[in-house]
Amino acid sequence: MAVREIRELGDDVLYKKAKPVKEMTPRTRELIEDMLDTMYEAYGVGLAAPQVGVLKQIVVIDVGEGPIILINPEIIKEEGEQTGSEGCLSVPGKYGIVTRPEYVKVRALDENMEPFEVEGTDLLARAFCHEIDHLQGKMYVDQTLDGLHDVSEEPIEEEEEAL
Repeated sequence: MAVREIRELGDDVLYKKAKPVKEMTPRTRELIEDMLDTMYEAYGVGLAAPQVGVLKQIVVIDVGEGPIILINPEIIKEEGEQTGSEGCLSVPGKYGIVTRPEYVKVRALDENMEPFEVEGTDLLARAFCHEIDHLQGKMYVDQTLDGLHDVSEEPIEEEEEAL
């Protein structure tokens, strides 16, 4: 598969609504694989199709528990609240403080176009909301509580080997 170019803040495609996927085609399967490759290459936890210039309702997420593929996702339940730092592959080098639900339940289709529901809390709930917003042409930068901040450029210290 291939790594695709990630569209950045200011690109018109990021502000357009994505269209529902009606059927799984070889091209759509390739797009999903490319999105996963692109997300992993960029060390992201989520990616929506508009971020690679494709206006389809497809999201890929991996918060460290394996990939989740969401086609035509919709949030059907939200509970609680969490406020924290959020970044985006389309806004490199920046982060903002955003309030999201603590718990989210999503209904979507999987890569075989079979309906399913998935739940998440904490980072996964945040990722669901963030990526599904992308499908509606919404960016987290418009929801920050205090604007955008530069990501620290301090080097990450390597862990010492255990003796």
